[in-house]
Amino acid sequence: MNAADRRPAQGDKGATPPGRGSGVPARPGTPGGDDGRPRRRWLRALVIFLLIAIPAGYGVISAIQSREGGENKEERASATGLTEGWPSRVQRRIYDVPIPPYSADVAFYETNSWDESSLYVQFITSREGLHRFLVRAGVRPSALERGEVTISAKEAKKVGWQLGSGKHWSGTVFQQKDPQPRLEITVNRDNPRHPKVYVVSTVTP
Repeated sequence: MNAADRRPAQGDKGATPPGRGSGVPARPGTPGGDDGRPRRRWLRALVIFLLIAIPAGYGVISAIQSREGGENKEERASATGLTEGWPSRVQRRIYDVPIPPYSADVAFYETNSWDESSLYVQFITSREGLHRFLVRAGVRPSALERGEVTISAKEAKKVGWQLGSGKHWSGTVFQQKDPQPRLEITVNRDNPRHPKVYVVSTVTP
């Protein structure tokens, strides 16, 4: 018998299979290896969780924002008192309150109900600005009557106006045909060069 005859055959039972003590690591997918199934199951579960959780989270956030937005709107609607700044151009046009340029201490407040809407406006202007405001509103400057406060105490209280204190007051009410606004105008001339104007313009639909 020669050396070739003494070698074990390829299918000999004494041959050591790969991965069992041969020092050769088993390949993935083989009976002795990790085929990745547990990891795939974990990834699939994570994806399903995210698909469910993310839309639900957005829904909760949207609901909270919607509720907070509604509460803010209710607070703004129920708030009373003047807002510093100029009314919008649309408001000034609807209520026929042409505030003169370069006016100071401008503030406004708007109320709305089913039967009427009102815009409360205050501003400080010059003598020329007051004249310009009256003319543009369609009111004759001579219509202002000395000593008259034409805005009622109830209306003034709504926005915190203190009208009637002091000596130099004048006012007028400019009544127009519907749907044009009714203007109650009261002027404080304690500072003759810079009169302060108070206006309540009411529109009846």
